[in-house]
Amino acid sequence: MIKFKKKVQFYFKKIFQLVFILIYGSIKYERNGIISNNIIKKKIESIVSDIKGSKNYFSYKIKNGRVYTDYVEHVAIIDGNTLVNEASYQQISGELKNAEENIVLTKGTPRVKKKINGRVLSLVQGESGNKNYLHWVFDILPKIKLCSEHYPLKEIDFFYAPSLQNFQKQTLSVLDIDENKILNSDTNRHIEARELIVVDHPWYHKGFILNEVEFLPAWIIHWLRDIYLKCAKQFENNKKIYIDRTESEFKHCQIQNDNEVFNFLKEKGFSKYRTGELSFFEQIYLFNNAKFIIGAHGAAFANLTFCEPNTNIIEIKPSTHPNNVNKRISEINNLNYKLINTKELDENQKKFGDIYLPIKELEQCITNFG
Repeated sequence: MIKFKKKVQFYFKKIFQLVFILIYGSIKYERNGIISNNIIKKKIESIVSDIKGSKNYFSYKIKNGRVYTDYVEHVAIIDGNTLVNEASYQQISGELKNAEENIVLTKGTPRVKKKINGRVLSLVQGESGNKNYLHWVFDILPKIKLCSEHYPLKEIDFFYAPSLQNFQKQTLSVLDIDENKILNSDTNRHIEARELIVVDHPWYHKGFILNEVEFLPAWIIHWLRDIYLKCAKQFENNKKIYIDRTESEFKHCQIQNDNEVFNFLKEKGFSKYRTGELSFFEQIYLFNNAKFIIGAHGAAFANLTFCEPNTNIIEIKPSTHPNNVNKRISEINNLNYKLINTKELDENQKKFGDIYLPIKELEQCITNFG
C-alpha cells in the first residue's frame, strides 16, 4: 500500500511539472554565460573583499527577469527561458554547485507566476536565508548594501524575501525599507519583474557553506557596525554574559551539563541571557557593552560584530564542528577569543546535547585571560 501511494505521488508530481512546462516552457542552460541584451551586468567597484583570491562583486539587472525558488536549495534567475548561470544559486546538501545542477533545468518552474510591474531586488537564497539569524545578518543585509552601490534603495519597488520575523523587520527599518515593500517568497515562489535586480553573494563562492563562512570579508562587519551600532537599545544588563542556547530549535551545539556550567559561572558574576527574547537593538547593546561572553556555538555569536575591542570571548563547540566564523569576527574586531573544543560523544550519549563541558576546562580557560 505504501509503495502504491509513493508511485501515485511520483506520477502526480511529474504530471504537475509537465503542465507547468507546457504553460511557461522548459528552461535552457547556456555554457557561455550572459549573452542576452536583456541583462546589464556591472562590476561593483566600490566594495572589495580583503580575502585573498576573492571574486569581484557584480550586480545584474534583467528586463522582465524571473525568479523561481524551491525555498530550500535552489534559486533560479531566468531571462526569458534561459537560466542566468552567474546569478542563480544552488546550495545542495550544504555545498555550492554549478548552475548546471539547478532544479529548474529538469523540473521547470512548477508554480503559478506572479507578474510584478516594478523593480524588484531578489534577496532569496533558499533555506539558509529564510529565518537564520546569522545568515540574515551576514548574507542578506550585505546584499542590500551591494545593490545600493548601483541602484538606490528608494528606487527599488519591491524586495523579494521570505516572510519576515521581528528581528528581520527591525534590521530593515533602519535601512528605511517599508514592510509593505516586501514581496513574500513563501507564497510567491515564482515571479516575473519588469526589472529584476540580483547581486553576487557577499562571501560564499565555492565549497561547503560551514567551511567557507570563516572567510567572511571585513567590510561586512565594518558596514554592519556603521549602520546599526547607533541603534543599540539600552537596558539593564550584566557585562559578564553567558549565552543560553537552550531556546534554539536545533539540537546541535547544546551543552548537556548546562545547569552545572551556569552555576559555576554565576559564582563568577555571570548572568544568563537568551538572545531570542531580546530585540535586535537590545542584542546590539548587550554585546557592545559586554566585557566577557561565554557560550556554545550558535547564531547569537553573530552579535560579536557589535563588540568593542578586547572583549573576552569563549566559544564552546564539538571538535568535529567545522564553522570558524566567530574566530574570524573576533580577528576583525580585535577581540580576545578562545575556543574550547569538546570531545566527540557517541551517538547514544547525545540525547541531551552534543557537548559535555568539564568545569575544570572552562575554569582553566577563564584563568588564562588573566
